[in-house]
Amino acid sequence: MSLLVTVIGDVVDSRSFPDRQLLHDALTQALGEVAHEVPGRHRLGVTAGDEFQGTYTRLGEALAAVFALRVRLSPSVVVRFGLGRGEVTVLDADDNTQDGPGWWAAREAIEHVKETEQHTGWSALRTAYRAAEREKGGGERDTVEDAVNSALVCQDLLVDSWDTRTWSIVRGIMQGRTQGEIAAELGISRQAVQQRRRSAGLPMVLSAAQGLSELS
Repeated sequence: MSLLVTVIGDVVDSRSFPDRQLLHDALTQALGEVAHEVPGRHRLGVTAGDEFQGTYTRLGEALAAVFALRVRLSPSVVVRFGLGRGEVTVLDADDNTQDGPGWWAAREAIEHVKETEQHTGWSALRTAYRAAEREKGGGERDTVEDAVNSALVCQDLLVDSWDTRTWSIVRGIMQGRTQGEIAAELGISRQAVQQRRRSAGLPMVLSAAQGLSELS
């Protein structure tokens, strides 16, 4: 057994996509890029249909991978995530079949997202984290879990209002491009990029995402 952070993700309303092959190709390409950018213990990959999974050594790595994947796919492809921390057992190394409390926690987290996003005022929720009972010290309240989920709720709410141009600017920033380069790629002025960075609060959101990526 290994103590890992697990990630389960799926595409929201995937059945409504007119071209399922195009969706699959976009998802697998993004997963491959993120797996290269944020290497995990077990590589992010599609498991069945529009669901994908991966494991990481640190919670921060998992959160960084989740955010990077959203940046690559949004807003055309919306994804939800459940993250869990707990023991993971490899049942079959040949086909990488895994089980254990870490996976049960991630499944609990993504099911929470699916249920909660249906409630009034919670439609923007896309991410949740759960620690397995053993990680909670026998069922005691996990304050780290509470803090991480509070941060994720705020992050989900903020990015839910971003449009295509804002996501394009975020992608450019995360790829290390200058404002001038981003403006040229989008066919807008440098001042327009600066205004969007300010109005959308991009420096604050990206700073918070960086902070989450450093969690142990």
